[in-house]
Amino acid sequence: MADRLSAARHAREMTGTRPPDLAALVQRDEPVILRGYAADWPLVRAGRISGRAAADYLLRFDRGRPVTGYVGDAAIRGRFHYDETATALNFKSQTLPLRDLLARLLDGEGDAPALYMGSTDLDAYLPGFRDENDLVPSGGLFARHPPLASIWIGNRTIASAHYDMANNAAICAVGRRRFTLFPPDQIANLYPGPLAPTPGGQVVSMVDFARPDLDRYPRFAAAMAQAVVAELEPGDLLVYPALWWHHVEALEAFNVLVNYWWNTAPAYLDTPMDTVMHAMLSLRDRPAAEKRAWRGIFDHYVFGDPEAVVAHLPPASHGPLAPLDEAMARRLRAYLLQRLNR
Repeated sequence: MADRLSAARHAREMTGTRPPDLAALVQRDEPVILRGYAADWPLVRAGRISGRAAADYLLRFDRGRPVTGYVGDAAIRGRFHYDETATALNFKSQTLPLRDLLARLLDGEGDAPALYMGSTDLDAYLPGFRDENDLVPSGGLFARHPPLASIWIGNRTIASAHYDMANNAAICAVGRRRFTLFPPDQIANLYPGPLAPTPGGQVVSMVDFARPDLDRYPRFAAAMAQAVVAELEPGDLLVYPALWWHHVEALEAFNVLVNYWWNTAPAYLDTPMDTVMHAMLSLRDRPAAEKRAWRGIFDHYVFGDPEAVVAHLPPASHGPLAPLDEAMARRLRAYLLQRLNR
């Protein structure tokens, strides 16, 4: 086991501006911190008083709907991950009132179990919270592309490195957090785990960042040479693009994160992960020469210039080669379902 490796650089920082241009920030294709963006949020101000004050503030919006908490033995060191077989998880889930979860967090220290409430829909579970604490980007971005606004609450816990299929704006509201982020091309160097089960719905890195085993995962050192670290204080906003891997550590006994996921792709598009799974079914185990040929076909039809694909064809013949609309997406989906149900 090696000691913890240092990230190559720190995230770019900007002064927290209102309203932030999130669309422009993700176009940078790198993580960006807006220091102090949410410093005046009532939740952030309450958290600066104490964790209990922050909990009391959150309970103002609680309507009694049970939440899901995740609990791991103190021996996992807050790292919600797998057992030694990588076929089962090293923690349990339980449903409980938010009031009880907050009480357990506030009463626990020392060898207390690792405990957190994962991504929980703010509007559904804490209605009215966003009336007083909200992220409103410029240009009407969220009006055109409504985000999923979520809250995370826990003690000293770790979300192992993973990626999301949406852009993310994450606000450290209470406590401190450390994000270690990697560009998407580092996927192989992060040693992704099984497709199922997963600790939180997404594939995670198998590397223990606190104690990396470089004999077993030697390319992890190359990933860390490309890593970006973001150290967040209460009120800081971190913005990063979809598909960036991120390892998230909560550094205090009581932590709250509020995040907004959004994507500008049309809702009628399918998730690309379905394509990956279908490619495993149809392409992965073909001979190497065939796969190289199919890579060229994908480059032409999927990753290349879509206008060049149809430039030599009469418009009436374009069919699915033309830009997709909802009607064509439905036709393609029906065709694929027919083919898959053979």
